[in-house]
Amino acid sequence: MIVWWLVSLVFIASWLLTLCLRRYALSRSLMDIPNERSAHTVPTPRGGGVAIVVSFLVTLPFISQLNLLDIKNLCSLLGAGALVALTGFADDHGHIAARWRLLGHFIAAGWALFWLGGLAPVEIFDTKVDLGWAGNFLALIYLVWMLNLYNFMDGIDGLASAEAISVCLGMCLIYWLGANAGLVCGPLLLAAAVAGFFCWNFPPAKIFMGDAGSGFLGVTLGIIALQAAWQEPALLWSWIILLGVFIVDATWTLARRLLKGEKVYQAHSSHGYQHAARRFGHKRVTMAVVVINIAYLLPLSALVALHHLSGVFGLLIAFAPLVVIAYMLNAGQARSV
Repeated sequence: MIVWWLVSLVFIASWLLTLCLRRYALSRSLMDIPNERSAHTVPTPRGGGVAIVVSFLVTLPFISQLNLLDIKNLCSLLGAGALVALTGFADDHGHIAARWRLLGHFIAAGWALFWLGGLAPVEIFDTKVDLGWAGNFLALIYLVWMLNLYNFMDGIDGLASAEAISVCLGMCLIYWLGANAGLVCGPLLLAAAVAGFFCWNFPPAKIFMGDAGSGFLGVTLGIIALQAAWQEPALLWSWIILLGVFIVDATWTLARRLLKGEKVYQAHSSHGYQHAARRFGHKRVTMAVVVINIAYLLPLSALVALHHLSGVFGLLIAFAPLVVIAYMLNAGQARSV
């Protein structure tokens, strides 16, 4: 019962903090001004993602005291999340060179992996494989890529919020079905924190998340997935499958831009979801992603978690249509004038 009280308090705190941040941004003229790469046409306050960061991180020590989160997982989430959020907040208020942001991202990811004990053994075709230092390196890249791709995918109203809520709640259901209810608290509280902000970010958005919020969500989701893998290796595959829309769009776009020799660190508007939003509108694209998550990726993710389907096969089945969609939406192709 106390967990549900915490969920309610986190939601309310996030909602109120977003309201305060919106008023602060308006008073200080901290606005996202539309340009040729923008998906919006009206100047909009930014930085609302700080509400997600604060409402979630403040709650973690309480659930740790309730023995719902051990000290190692607490330290990994608190340290990495706070560092990424502070880096994003500083960049939101005054540009930080890409190389220094990336250094901060690697430090945060390394901190998280130190407390987690690295990457858990990976389940490949029903066999657990300990990848050792190679696995830890892959986990480091995974966390850094997760926080950056989430930043890249936060480009239209409500999308990053809706993705986090649907993925977290979907994994809570999978945890319950697979007798891993002890893992539910983290993603459930994160979903509540994002939901409070989402009330203000739903299309048409009254405030944007900003780098502080999007980077924080990316690294936090990545850490929670790695934490779950230590209890049940198949759950890592489940998380990756359920995050498939973001992973495929961002990775396909990056790969295509690299092949064309473009500067990938420069801002652009060539993601598949951005092309789709210009054609169909923000709300339709955001809701379409939620439908894909619930109707298609969640069942596959559950089958993998319950050992009815191999993680490798589940990933291939999940990602193949998403790659086709990214191709059809011209992900990685510059916006036509």
